[in-house]
Amino acid sequence: MKIGVPKEVFPGERRVALVPSLIPPLLKAGHEVRMEAGAGFDAGHPDAEYKEKGATVLASRDEVFSTSDIILQIRAAGAAGDAGAADLARLRPDQIVIAAVDPLGNAAGALPYAEKKVTLFGMELVPRITRAQSMDILSSQALVAGYKAVMLAANEAPRLFSMEMTAAGTLSPAKVFVIGAGVAGLKAIATAKRLGAIVFAYDVRAAVKEQIESLGGKFVTVEADTGDAEDKGGYAKEMTEEFYVRQRARMAEIAKDCAAVITTAAIPGRQSPLLLTKEGVHGMSPGSCIVDLAAERGGNCELARSDERVVENGVVILGPSNLPSSMAIHASQMFGKNLVTFLGLLFDKEGNLQLDVDDEIVRETMVTRGGEIVNERMRSILGLSPAAS
Repeated sequence: MKIGVPKEVFPGERRVALVPSLIPPLLKAGHEVRMEAGAGFDAGHPDAEYKEKGATVLASRDEVFSTSDIILQIRAAGAAGDAGAADLARLRPDQIVIAAVDPLGNAAGALPYAEKKVTLFGMELVPRITRAQSMDILSSQALVAGYKAVMLAANEAPRLFSMEMTAAGTLSPAKVFVIGAGVAGLKAIATAKRLGAIVFAYDVRAAVKEQIESLGGKFVTVEADTGDAEDKGGYAKEMTEEFYVRQRARMAEIAKDCAAVITTAAIPGRQSPLLLTKEGVHGMSPGSCIVDLAAERGGNCELARSDERVVENGVVILGPSNLPSSMAIHASQMFGKNLVTFLGLLFDKEGNLQLDVDDEIVRETMVTRGGEIVNERMRSILGLSPAAS
């Protein structure tokens, strides 16, 4: 098959869907790779590197789309927003597009792909099963975000994170509070700990206590019955408002003594839970910092604004929406590996294209096919009746 990789057009997106080191395995499998000129430049990979690995570099975006059977992108459909609209005219029936598509947050973004009879795969829908871990873009990109969030907080903080014993006196270590212990949260805990901070961490799922403590964090509890706080996909579920009231009070209590708070709590397709109120922010010391990784969906911090720097009572509040893009080299390396591994599921042992919907991973990630939305979760969001079996 001919695999095309266009340059990303979403504002501020620096990642690329395929890095040069991943091209040889695709060529060995019998595929051809076509890169749009400049596609990897912002991720540290000039066109010459792709040519050296055997890819064809095309100057025309139109030619990348018109000559490729499969398109690999970082963002498509709902994840590309208005920036991706021009590519719709370049797509043709039965072409395959594999990318992040924001399936639960912007399901309507996939409708034009269905109308074009494109087969679209949304990589955020990869099921959380052991066999699919190597294809999980949410986990690979969240790792980058968790790391960078701590770096941003450390950069804003007017103090060292580590304890230092000097001739000028002893400096006490900073306290860092991480809210949410998914992949991003756990990476934030580990990173803050390496910088020498005392790390507190909270998650509604009591089952992650052992993981937090294994990284050197101190597990924070809320005196309330959380019941079954985890869904079958391993994500935190929505809780009662009574629980959230107690939770917010506890978050504010811990945050007031911390130099930095990193919030990562998100529910796929839903507004982010409010965990740190304006009053909680006012309880923190001037010079402290909050990095809210959930700001794009409303934020865990009441005062967070997506992609803005807010200062309230001396507290800096950052709401970055795309931290993986700011570390495009490694983020692209992992994203591309996720895509290449997933591609392997779409071909039989003889190398023939075979979209096996009996395979759970293929079935769950398939968004559109044959002119309609086929993913049941997205059909439900869009108010469509269940697809015919």
